[in-house]
Amino acid sequence: MDPRSGCSMDQKIAQLAQFKQWLRTCTWNRYVCNYFPIKLVKTTDLDPKKSYLFCNFPHGIMCWGVYGAFAIDATGFREMFPGLDINIVMLDQFFKTPFLRDYVRIINAASCSEESMNLLLSTKPEAPYTGRASILMPGGAAVMMESKPGTYRIVIKRKGFVRLSLKNGVSIVPICSFGETNIYDQITFPEGSFMKKVVNFIRKILGFPPFFLIGRGLFQNYFSFIPRRTPVTVVVGSPMHLPKIENPTDEQINEYHRKFVDHFVDFFEKEKYKYVENADSVHLEFV
Repeated sequence: MDPRSGCSMDQKIAQLAQFKQWLRTCTWNRYVCNYFPIKLVKTTDLDPKKSYLFCNFPHGIMCWGVYGAFAIDATGFREMFPGLDINIVMLDQFFKTPFLRDYVRIINAASCSEESMNLLLSTKPEAPYTGRASILMPGGAAVMMESKPGTYRIVIKRKGFVRLSLKNGVSIVPICSFGETNIYDQITFPEGSFMKKVVNFIRKILGFPPFFLIGRGLFQNYFSFIPRRTPVTVVVGSPMHLPKIENPTDEQINEYHRKFVDHFVDFFEKEKYKYVENADSVHLEFV
């Protein structure tokens, strides 16, 4: 027992759990989701006793769709997928920034390092959960720089998420945040220009690039840093099951990476007609 507070360690842990739950379900979070609004859509049931790697596209700039659908309890994830615990995978820089690191820990975020990812995919969650959904946004900073309204640009050249999924025998679930890229526009610079070199230099140092955001203002919809009010629909697709291979070869990684890309393209082309205007002219762009 702590003599200063008069509370035992178990009581402190229980109080922290209650605080985390309150923060995830507070009224402010419902206001955030209703502002856009953000909606979560399930297309298939998932086994509550398994672990999954959710791969979300497109990344956008601020990932409001992922935040509303998975970081807080405002869109009904735990009711749609009972038994699954949630961990959002983030850059290491989030865990090195004062105050921000405390908040991302409260929402059950985890580092994107290989060690952290292996731990998430190979271990069972604590009770009362029986399975785990690890939320990954492949491409990271590179795809953030490609975000423009009305586009669905994807950087999926990296294959580490496929290798880790094979190593742990975890199914990959495609997720698409329709409307995410419409929340912000940004000022971009041509390849080879001086400003583009400056942006890339800062990105190498910090791990993420600086942004020149174009959102909306308090009294106008054209310019400021407030996110635009535009619907974001986060659609959870059907899982692609992978075998467990302790040491997958490059050929095996490439094979299942191609299968996942095809799986995601089929999923996107099927769902886009429900959530995208002029869907016939909108396609995935791989950069």
